[in-house]
Amino acid sequence: MGNLEARRDWGYAGDYVRAMWMMLQQSEPDDYGVATGETRSVREWLEECFGHLGLDYRDYVVVDPEFLRPAEVDQLIGDPSKARRKLGWQPEVSFRQLAHMMTDADLELVRSQTRR
Repeated sequence: MGNLEARRDWGYAGDYVRAMWMMLQQSEPDDYGVATGETRSVREWLEECFGHLGLDYRDYVVVDPEFLRPAEVDQLIGDPSKARRKLGWQPEVSFRQLAHMMTDADLELVRSQTRR
């Protein structure tokens, strides 16, 4: 892995698709920021995903300087206030739920491959 302290606005694609559908229902086109408005670090992501399996990410994840970006953006966060105000949109899947959903999906993929 690279920089575990990089902070990102993690969101569920299904929530974003719902926001896009809501945009298309408007009588006039407009620009909206679709995001959670919250940031979490890559380290927090690893803690949540591995913790969901009862594991400590530090026993499995190695930080490799090769994956550190020379021009790393420390924090990426979106502003969903207009989408919330004008569309009534807000994300329904939390950071924790998203991490668990993705971990479970990856685990199921591994299990299905080992059954072959």
